[in-house]
Formats: sequence, C-alpha cells, structure tokens
Amino acid sequence: MYPPSIQKLIDQFSKFPTVGPRTAARFVFYLLKLSKEEIDILVKLIINLKKSVKVCSFCFNSFEPSFAKASEGKDEEKLCKICSDLSRDRTLLCVIEKETDLISLEKTKKYNGLYFILGGTVSTLKKEDIKQLRAKELLERIKNPSAFDLPHSEFKEVIVAINPTTEGEATALYLERILKPLKFGGEPAEPIKITRLGRGLPVGGELEYADEETLSSALEGRR
Repeated sequence: MYPPSIQKLIDQFSKFPTVGPRTAARFVFYLLKLSKEEIDILVKLIINLKKSVKVCSFCFNSFEPSFAKASEGKDEEKLCKICSDLSRDRTLLCVIEKETDLISLEKTKKYNGLYFILGGTVSTLKKEDIKQLRAKELLERIKNPSAFDLPHSEFKEVIVAINPTTEGEATALYLERILKPLKFGGEPAEPIKITRLGRGLPVGGELEYADEETLSSALEGRR
C-alpha cells in the first residue's frame, strides 16, 4: 500500500527489537517531516556509530576507545572500561543477556566484578537454538581469560543473571549445566561457585526494567 521507498524503510525498522510494522511506519513518516539538515545529522550519527564504537574482546560490551590514546600512537584498546579497570574484582563474573542489563546492574553500585554478555536467550535447548548463544565463548573466557586480553584473572564465582522469563529460565539451566564441571586453582582444584540472582525479581520480569533497590536485593541474596 505504500510506495516502495517507504515500504523498504518500514521493513528495516520492523527488524528492530519490539518494533512492529505500525511503529515502524510512524518512524518513517516522522523522518519524512524532518528537514534535510536534520536527516543529514541522523545519517552522520549512524555512520559514526559504526566507526567509533567497538566490541570488548572479553565481555562483548560496546565501548568507544579513547581518542587520546590513539593520538599518542598507542595500541588500540581492546577492553571496555569495566574490563580494563584494575579495581574490579576479577574473581567474579556476571553472565547477562544484553548490554542494557549491564547498565541496570551497574547503577546499583552493589557489584564490582566483571561481566559477560551472552547475546540472548533460548526457548528450547535444541542445538540450532543454542548456537545463538555465546556459550562456547563464555567457557573459553572463564578457562583462559588471559587469551582474551584479561591477564591476572581467575574466576571463583559465576553469577547467572539471566532474566526470569520462560526463555531466561531455560537458558540459565543450560548455563548451570555447562558451567558445573569448571574448576579454579591448582592442586587440588576447587569447583567454581555458580549462583543465581536471589529473590526480588518477579517471575517474567526483566533486569532492564527493575528498580535499583530490587536489583540490589537480588544481587545480595544470590544463591
């Protein structure tokens, strides 16, 4: 029903998370009302986003490297600010679904360890679904963090902080199963402690939308 140029852009916006065809159409018609100058600014921001933002070699968090270091001729940064912060507890690793969950947990100021962004959840434990997760990458980073630009680290506890939805619960159970055999230390090696967020998060809720007090309670009451 729409001209091809409009429909193609609606189709692109419809690929965004939680955006349906109607909302996508509103985006397009909003863009049509903008001036050329405003459109140019938007286009430049999107292009700059791809040029400037990198992905952390350890946790997969998005970050913007320091231009000061680049101008000094130093090697390009591979770690985000959290992973490169030596004051963080490098024995703790919190596994989360997405970047916005990391921001929500950081706002509580109750957690001082490192993170790993899983990249999603699965509704079933079929092989084709599990391939969507960064489960293999997670195991590699726990076993040998130095290989991913994170020396002097040894994880003793992994917090599975996946949203308490149906998909999140299936994903958390899968992670607990593959993480259970992992150990740390020399001889005799000790099993890595695997914990889940405690009470406070409602079933079916998401970390991204929980208030800071609820998240703080869930972190402190992990088990």
